[in-house]
Amino acid sequence: MVKCPRCGYENPSTAVYCDNCAYLLADDDGKRINNPKRDSNWNMGLGKKIAIVLGIIVIAFLLFTFVYNNTQPSTQDSLNVVTDDGTYNQSSSYPYKLVINYPGSWYAEYGDPNYLVKESGSGKKIVTLDCAAWERVAIDVQKQDYDTSKLKVQLLKNGAVVAEESTKNVTGRIVINYNY
Repeated sequence: MVKCPRCGYENPSTAVYCDNCAYLLADDDGKRINNPKRDSNWNMGLGKKIAIVLGIIVIAFLLFTFVYNNTQPSTQDSLNVVTDDGTYNQSSSYPYKLVINYPGSWYAEYGDPNYLVKESGSGKKIVTLDCAAWERVAIDVQKQDYDTSKLKVQLLKNGAVVAEESTKNVTGRIVINYNY
């Protein structure tokens, strides 16, 4: 009987290849091969194999975490911070501005469609919107005083007008939905 150096299976003495793992036991002349390089390739215990696989999984997880964390916007770039006195500290990375130009009183809802800011006012108003560059913007402005003056609404992105509407209707309402 010949014991396979790779898997330890007991083979008949005439076997050229291991019946269990097909390891070459003898050359063409029938001489037994003793190749220490081949014996040591994957001839390791189950515990070592499990440790290697777990090590690869941990390294892949750490690499994924590193890449994910470094590709997400920081909280300063994507959120406003509300202080104790109720004021907003906005990051300069918000590229959108809303310009409402109307001499009378108006009511507006604007911002991210899921989180609209509601505001009443009169006259011209310029607002930096709480929307990052990749977000959608929704604007809804309506006259409140039934005047025939022109209501003009502009959406600016990095200083350039990307959407503009106006109306002179006494019940004038302007709706702008902008998708990046």
